[in-house]
Amino acid sequence: MKKFLLIALLLVAAPAWLNAADAPKKVIAITGGRLLTVSHGIIENGVLVIADGKIAAVGEAGKVNLPAGAEIVDAHGLTVYPGLIDPESNFGLTEISADENSNDLAEPSDEIMPHMHVADAFHAETELIPVARLNGITNAVVAPATNDSIAGQDIFIQMYGADRDHMILGRDVALAMNYGADQRRRGGRGKSEYPSTRMGLITQLRQTFLDVQDYEARRDAAAKKDDKSFKRDLKLEALIPYLKGERPVVIGVYEAYDVEVIMGLAQEFHLKVILNHVTHSQEILDKIAVWKVPVIVGSIYDFPLANERYDAVFTLPAELAKRGVKIAISSADAGGPASSHSARNLPYAAGFAVAYGLPYDEALKAITLNVAEMFGFGDTLGSLDVGKTANLVLANGDPLDVRTDVKQVYIQGVAVPMVSRQTKLRDEYSK
Repeated sequence: MKKFLLIALLLVAAPAWLNAADAPKKVIAITGGRLLTVSHGIIENGVLVIADGKIAAVGEAGKVNLPAGAEIVDAHGLTVYPGLIDPESNFGLTEISADENSNDLAEPSDEIMPHMHVADAFHAETELIPVARLNGITNAVVAPATNDSIAGQDIFIQMYGADRDHMILGRDVALAMNYGADQRRRGGRGKSEYPSTRMGLITQLRQTFLDVQDYEARRDAAAKKDDKSFKRDLKLEALIPYLKGERPVVIGVYEAYDVEVIMGLAQEFHLKVILNHVTHSQEILDKIAVWKVPVIVGSIYDFPLANERYDAVFTLPAELAKRGVKIAISSADAGGPASSHSARNLPYAAGFAVAYGLPYDEALKAITLNVAEMFGFGDTLGSLDVGKTANLVLANGDPLDVRTDVKQVYIQGVAVPMVSRQTKLRDEYSK
């Protein structure tokens, strides 16, 4: 009897979204809204139909047939746009920064850790996801911290689902790599660990990639001979798809001379590169354009160096876009890499870039379609197009304006609960 009572209590206590995520998808028609399609302009008085979790139709009012029996959502006075995508976050790897037990950000035992999989550590129940979701972020790339030269492999997540397996849309979607002063090893008592210089860092990376090529050749030879004694090396094996250019390598690097050095290595081994940060690299933006690599910019709020203009970092997205570079904008904190505590501010970072010269359409792409395309999800996410996943946002104004309130978020066609730990505390204590 006690066993059945416990099960009943658990079912009653289960979050509503567990049931909603598994429920049959409704046919929903969102009418009268201002549609920011991202891919094909703005529809001032639009209709968007959701069926089976996907966008079934989108167009001007009067030109889109409303399916019989569809649930009608009146969006007059509202703006409808694709769910925002954060290209660099730590969702599910950290909860309380000051509590080490809640942080699973980096593996300190070695600086070369490509066989670390973020998917193995992702905690889907983090309270940080609903907070960001309420401001229109529906997807994110989750990456390890930047302590290591090669920190592990990223995942691409959806910010809603029955469990972690439903929320992880892509495992090992990119390799997290970093190069600069922050990755140098410093030992205690006057002793340094290797690599303690930039020379050591780049040499170690080059040797690692050479070892991968050698390992792959020996592995293939052993397979041909059916040699059962061959011992697998997970560290080297994890790098093979990246050295073949099958998946992108996201390289976190800040200063111009570091960008040039690491790109030399990337070209030597034909890596498929996404540059990250490039915060103080204004003098080589033309080179970055020639390399034809996409760039993730963040934090846009970083202070300039002593020899830079006051707006050097603020104008970086605009200067890159002006040169034809595909950009994404992350919610990374000023003075450091990603922090999921600030992910809800993602649209405002894009808005800040607009204030410093980035065209509005490019800013919106930088937190939607461009991110989806960089990580292999451009055919399913990032714009309001027929056939794409119905991840979208209804808000009472411009998504890049801090005065705008998000009224409803849809993920896979499900209207997600607009509740977070913060709203619960607000409601509890406002009484």
